[in-house]
Amino acid sequence: MWKRDEAVKPPQPATSSPSRPASSVGRTESVPRKERRTVNIGKSVVIKGELSGSEDLTIEGRVEGKIELRQNVLTIGPNGRIKAQVVAKAIVIEGQVTGDITASERIEIRDHGSVDGDLVGPRVAIADGAHFRGSVDMPRPGTTSESKGGDSRQPAAAPVPVAATLAR
Repeated sequence: MWKRDEAVKPPQPATSSPSRPASSVGRTESVPRKERRTVNIGKSVVIKGELSGSEDLTIEGRVEGKIELRQNVLTIGPNGRIKAQVVAKAIVIEGQVTGDITASERIEIRDHGSVDGDLVGPRVAIADGAHFRGSVDMPRPGTTSESKGGDSRQPAAAPVPVAATLAR
């Protein structure tokens, strides 16, 4: 029979080092190489201007202007109200966004999310019950939407306007 208390006990060191405080005895010293940190902007916070960073971000408040997190994940929480141009690696929308959205990996509009603007990203998911009005451009991985017209072998395709309110 498996006993939880015995299974999770950390190994005890043979001797205690005088340079370490007693509270750290038995703790694991290793730290993950790339620690993912998420910063939260609360629902009472209002930001007007440019917002950029190098950490994952969750917004529950209001932002007007521009949001740029090119290497990180942006989550617009259920209380989030965004009027901005948004650029991030991955974007999850549970609140309201008015403005164009560009992601290098994926865009996800969840069931109560709302977007009025154009989407550009290789993977786009719109959940049942979500609201979306705009166009969708899904470039193939490794290409950018600006490079469409440069290849004379293929005609450039314009983004297709879409207006959808998916009912549950």
